[in-house]
Amino acid sequence: MATSLTDLTGAKKDEMITSLATLVVADAGGEITQEAIEAVVTASGNSANSAYTSIFAKITAAAEGVDKFCAAPGSGGGGGGGSGDAAAAEAVEEEKPEEEEMDMGGAMDMFGGEEGTGDY
Repeated sequence: MATSLTDLTGAKKDEMITSLATLVVADAGGEITQEAIEAVVTASGNSANSAYTSIFAKITAAAEGVDKFCAAPGSGGGGGGGSGDAAAAEAVEEEKPEEEEMDMGGAMDMFGGEEGTGDY
């Protein structure tokens, strides 16, 4: 697993730079176009294949933004926190009704005989 852009090469580096630039444009509230993505890539001191900037611009336009590509807040693992949001969520959650046990009367054993006859 790469821990830095310097660890990446070729297509992997181009893809990472372009995806990060796309997120920057989206976060800034700008229209996600090939030119805007390339401007961010250049401003960051990097370069990327124009095929990637074109593809990312077209895909995000078709998806109407980057929201569909980003995980929703809170969808990850639990981190202990101290914010009382979990307690509030528990209080709002509906209580599940208790299931009642049914008396089946004289039940049969798994082989079809009367329970407790000792035939098997």
